[in-house]
Amino acid sequence: MATPSTYFKNRIIWITGASSGIGKNIAVALSKIEGVSLILSARRVEKLEATAEECKSNGAKCIVYPIDLEQTDSLEYKTNEAIALFGKIDIVINNGGISQRSLTIETPIANDRKIMEIDYFSTIIITKAVLPQMIQNGFGHIIVTSSISGCFGFPQRSAYCAAKHAMYGFYEALDIEMRSKNIAVTIVSPGRINTDISLSALTKNGTPHGEMDPGQAKGLDASICANRILKGVAKKKHEILVGKGELIMVHIYRKFPRLFHLLATKINPT
Repeated sequence: MATPSTYFKNRIIWITGASSGIGKNIAVALSKIEGVSLILSARRVEKLEATAEECKSNGAKCIVYPIDLEQTDSLEYKTNEAIALFGKIDIVINNGGISQRSLTIETPIANDRKIMEIDYFSTIIITKAVLPQMIQNGFGHIIVTSSISGCFGFPQRSAYCAAKHAMYGFYEALDIEMRSKNIAVTIVSPGRINTDISLSALTKNGTPHGEMDPGQAKGLDASICANRILKGVAKKKHEILVGKGELIMVHIYRKFPRLFHLLATKINPT
């Protein structure tokens, strides 16, 4: 059975959202594997550079390649540029995204569109642009970071849930289509992970939430999360649920939907 040290060895891997949180910790974990070459992308260049320095200190080849996932019109071109950096991309980890902290009724449609552009459309543009060379090379792996909010509805996350649900539909279809071409697809659905995602979440005014949610602060350590993700990816799992006790809600929703809806009103959105 493949392990991260064997599966990722000598692979060229592109990670979006690599400046902090899960993406950064995935990059650092991968940088310890022999022969790995990394392309690190996000908007925040200084933080990307810090991630890259840590990865380089572990012996990995590493290129900082800033992108803005909201600028979806440029992403096909940017993906082709990313491929050219090392001549190919073996594995893409579509991890960049943005969350939400506002009730549906108070959320302007502009926020819904922004979250959908960043969390959903950016990933499928990158995926469609990178797939042809993966098919030509006879190998590829597409990993996307969804959320347990992509498995069920969650208060104050309507736009976020919509984008993450959309990811499930798209990447489940893609997985079926690509199996005969040696292209794997993995959907990662974290629960509460101790990252700064709540700080940058959009409020009803379109401004950052700017607060660490108590539940987020008590979430699974991001480095532990990253290692669990990489173990699952190495096994080519189609879905990886990662978190703590909150993951039980996914299983309740799938097996006992009526019970889930009874419990849902008691969910603390923070």
